[in-house]
Amino acid sequence: MNPALLSSSALPRIDAVVVGASAGGVEALLSLFGGFGRSFRLPVIVVLHLPEERRSQLAEVFDRRLALQVKEADDKEQIVAGTLYFAAPGYHLSVEQDRSLSLSQEDRLHHSRPSIDYLFESAADAYGERLAAVLLTGANQDGARGLAEVKRQGGLTIVQDPDEAHVSTMPDAALALHQPDHILPLRGISLLLAELERIAC
Repeated sequence: MNPALLSSSALPRIDAVVVGASAGGVEALLSLFGGFGRSFRLPVIVVLHLPEERRSQLAEVFDRRLALQVKEADDKEQIVAGTLYFAAPGYHLSVEQDRSLSLSQEDRLHHSRPSIDYLFESAADAYGERLAAVLLTGANQDGARGLAEVKRQGGLTIVQDPDEAHVSTMPDAALALHQPDHILPLRGISLLLAELERIAC
């Protein structure tokens, strides 16, 4: 569905966006958020699978490339509007009921820590129907179960079109588990997020 054809009345009011990606995710995220300016007010929380061996430079790289405020998530940090948070390598990132961020080193899910499912399921508990969840390119099945939980709790679910994804395994796994609200190319997801932000703010 073309988000440009959606009327604002058909879209929910949301308070936060969670995003999951794996293989091909850096390029997808830069494309997805590259057009947003500092005026974009929704908080965005991202899990991108990365090797754990070294300190991540993701936040620094994206902070240089995007107009949005970008940072690596800190434990017990309150979620602030207009900020894009990255999970740190080697730590699960979750959202608490008071809408703060929490880091943990519990067991890996889908061989991953951070896990997209872990973020999505906790954010669904915290935000309910006021959450939008986006699952992008990736080479495993992480995120499919979490996206289904977002849907179960009334949130908005968005999957990158598998035909466009650098690796389609992750979007395909999500589509095998449930029917998301939107299946869109990156350009369409950007337009949809811009409209959701306009409605919310």
